[in-house]
Amino acid sequence: MTRPTASAANAPFDWAEQFTRLASITQNPRLQAFYKAGVVSPDTPLEHVPLMALDVETTGLDAHQHAIVSLGLVPCTLRRIRCGDALYWVVKPASELSSESVTFHHITHSDIRHAPRLGQILDELLTAMAGKVMVVHYRTIERNFLDQAVRQHLGDGLQFPVIDTMQLEARLHRQPSWWERLLRREPVSIRLADSRLRYGLPLYGAHHALTDALATAELLQAQVATHYSAQTPVGELWS
Repeated sequence: MTRPTASAANAPFDWAEQFTRLASITQNPRLQAFYKAGVVSPDTPLEHVPLMALDVETTGLDAHQHAIVSLGLVPCTLRRIRCGDALYWVVKPASELSSESVTFHHITHSDIRHAPRLGQILDELLTAMAGKVMVVHYRTIERNFLDQAVRQHLGDGLQFPVIDTMQLEARLHRQPSWWERLLRREPVSIRLADSRLRYGLPLYGAHHALTDALATAELLQAQVATHYSAQTPVGELWS
């Protein structure tokens, strides 16, 4: 599938148009249903956008060698986080757990022994994501791992719009140049926990997919309340 790119005029990418195109060319009925659910137009004000915070924990950082081990989804808007409708799965990965990954996310071999494969929860996952703009912190992980997992199970990759709270922080906090680094100017951390502290948000335990999804939803609400407007077109923030 063709990946989205910015236009020559730097206009916001039109994910609604992209979904229409993808629905017409994908051969998989499950992906067709996902794309036919559509998504809001790029000029939709943020306050009217259905959002879904997403986090995945994995056995490593390479989507081609490692695999998803847990997923958390939390539906939200700028004003409300619907914790009662949150979803969380531990899934049995195709690749082995390493001691490093167990230390990182605390999901052990006993936790995954009777867990479903990702393919078994894929329909529920796609249904939950359909029509939503996903909210993530560092989109490379969620996008690459879900694309690779769906490609393995359905024969085609998965595309979806995201608002990346890490990217929004990066816009606000320019990283030091080589000369500034030489002068020992420390970069501002845009990690999830450090970003939350700048907005007075509480610290949560890290590397649990559901908790991190909740933390990301709260961070976006704080970012918009501080630096943007509820009327900001979603196309200015998504990618």
